[in-house]
Amino acid sequence: MKILIVEDEPRIRRFIENQVKELLGEQQVQVVALEKLLQAQEYIHSHPIDLLLLDLNLNGQDGFDLLKEMVAGSFHTIVISAYKDRAIEAFEYGVLDFIAKPFTQDRLAKALDRFSGQKSQQDYRAKYLSVKAYGRLQMLPMEEVLYIQGANNYSEVYLENKRKFLHDKSLENLLLILPGNFERVHKSYIVNMNKAAEIQTKPGSRYFLVFQNKEVVPIGRTRFKEIKQKLLSDKGT
Repeated sequence: MKILIVEDEPRIRRFIENQVKELLGEQQVQVVALEKLLQAQEYIHSHPIDLLLLDLNLNGQDGFDLLKEMVAGSFHTIVISAYKDRAIEAFEYGVLDFIAKPFTQDRLAKALDRFSGQKSQQDYRAKYLSVKAYGRLQMLPMEEVLYIQGANNYSEVYLENKRKFLHDKSLENLLLILPGNFERVHKSYIVNMNKAAEIQTKPGSRYFLVFQNKEVVPIGRTRFKEIKQKLLSDKGT
């Protein structure tokens, strides 16, 4: 497990590094701690990581510049910052958690549980999906996303207008930041239930979710009853 800490205060940087190793197990993690924005940008471009622990004030530079650039990556980001007023903005961009300074070991442990234990953040979810397309970062509003299909370690994001984008995060990682109206209906599909119209049943116990725009995706047999109940509940029947 490869973790990058970006924090300009030496005391806090050492504390985070020591706590991460203690909480996750020193033999299980590889931790790199940097203090400058440019160092972090260069490191991420040349090294794969699983988790970014990011301060927002880096010697006067705005950590959001790094967040906006990197949030479309395959890794998760946890912000550690004294700027509490930027928490909602950070969540809207798709961070896994926001730890307000000063913080305790217990608070850091809860954030790491969401990462390693796959416990999702319930208070806030992303309003956008950040994707890299045509050489630049694009922010896709969640309400425009129809469904997401797994593609090995990546995901393909399909919009209502038929456009498709590749996301570097896997379905499992995306589930941790998606709003509650997104449901996994199949091992390879996550759907926006707000766009669902009905369920079709076909011979051979095959089930399909039909969207309002008539597009169709499969429903796994083990998920059928739960998705059917969810759809009926959303429709108020």
